[in-house]
Amino acid sequence: MCLRLALLGVPLGTASAAWRGGVRDSAIRVGATLGLSLPAFWQGTVLILLFSIYLGWMPSLQWVPLTRSPGANLAIMSLPALTLGTASAAMITRMARSSMLDVLGREFVRTARGKGVRESRVYFHHALRNALIPVVTVAGVQLGYIVGGIVVVEDVFTLPGVGRLLLDAIFQRDYPVVQGVILLLAAAFMALNLLVDLLYAVLDPRLRIG
Repeated sequence: MCLRLALLGVPLGTASAAWRGGVRDSAIRVGATLGLSLPAFWQGTVLILLFSIYLGWMPSLQWVPLTRSPGANLAIMSLPALTLGTASAAMITRMARSSMLDVLGREFVRTARGKGVRESRVYFHHALRNALIPVVTVAGVQLGYIVGGIVVVEDVFTLPGVGRLLLDAIFQRDYPVVQGVILLLAAAFMALNLLVDLLYAVLDPRLRIG
């Protein structure tokens, strides 16, 4: 859920580039700026106060395993996912918009438009694929940020997980557990970087070996 929210920045950034200078473009840019400026611990606290305490729409500080009730587990995880994915989605949105605007100003895009190619095909077939390489780079970094951000989010929402385990191990000076959790997070970050490198070859055939 959190990864889907973060990757939502790609269509938002693309749409913002298409609406450049308009009201919708300004709204997306303001939203991205706010998403980057709000700390995760503050945002999580505000979401708990708003949706769990004042409105009563979401359960507060109650953990229900997925095997017991998938619906309740999804409701509980929605606020942490929103907290964790907002900053990443905002950063990806800004990068996608900037990269799309750069590609849309290149000669091959102007040539495609001069040949009468439909605007939708210009955006999604010619421009978007060429604009995705820097976006994928930033997305890989942001997904690594998400892996590290679980420590703060799980503590704010009192969720049982790797982040909470790491904090408890630090306070209890359980060094083997601390080392194991850090090794696990580092391995996850390396796997994400490997996935990003593989996506480069998919997006740009010139980067393929052989």
